[in-house]
Amino acid sequence: MKKIVSILSVFIIALLFITGCGQKIVHVEGTLEDLMTKVYEGISEDQLPMMLQNIELTEENIESYIGTQDIKWKEALASESGVGSIAHSVVLIRMAEDATEKEIEEAKTKIKENANPRKWICVEAENVFVESKGDLIILIMSDDKAETIKTNFEKLK
Repeated sequence: MKKIVSILSVFIIALLFITGCGQKIVHVEGTLEDLMTKVYEGISEDQLPMMLQNIELTEENIESYIGTQDIKWKEALASESGVGSIAHSVVLIRMAEDATEKEIEEAKTKIKENANPRKWICVEAENVFVESKGDLIILIMSDDKAETIKTNFEKLK
């Protein structure tokens, strides 16, 4: 009887492990432009960095925004000031459709280790956050606005 219970327990644990690891990542709805607008909600126009602009990221330029290109991504958008002496960058990265939770966590680690909060001339971002929600990763390098942006990102559906 003990053998049967032991074998059955091992089988159930293996089945749970296999099905749990194959879970599909939730797709956060919306275009990156729409989602970028949502992460800035509650921050008034006069509190935003001057000449804030969205920049579509490509394989050629993504490394200068997140410090690495060694992640499995589908699309990415950066929001930065057009003035080079303002330490502010928000990057949304939609991971590849077949990305796993493990790959997303690995990508976050690579971004945390390689993003440069001193990439601007003579200034440094006070706060740096790398978070994920479903198939999205956000890199926030900014001043006191970083907390609001992070909270807004966490509220995305």
